[in-house]
Amino acid sequence: MENTNIDRETLRELADEGNETALDRLADLVDAAGDLDELSELLDEGSLRAGLLLARRAAAAGDLRELQRISDAGYDEAGSQLEQLLKESADEHRD
Repeated sequence: MENTNIDRETLRELADEGNETALDRLADLVDAAGDLDELSELLDEGSLRAGLLLARRAAAAGDLRELQRISDAGYDEAGSQLEQLLKESADEHRD
């Protein structure tokens, strides 16, 4: 199979037509470009892949508020990551 270079505009059009795979691929490209605003927009559009990518960044940065926002936007795993960070923080204060 030939390696096809698909641009963001084409992926956006396909995603707007309901293609979930295109939406996931668009999230990957936007993440690689470091465009967090567009990645957040994709999450708001229902992209769980965008939620995953944003949650990874937020967890790595220890950004509790961002994890809460991502969870509220529909990516439940962000809520689990938030709870884990809060638990770890509480455990550190007990030591």
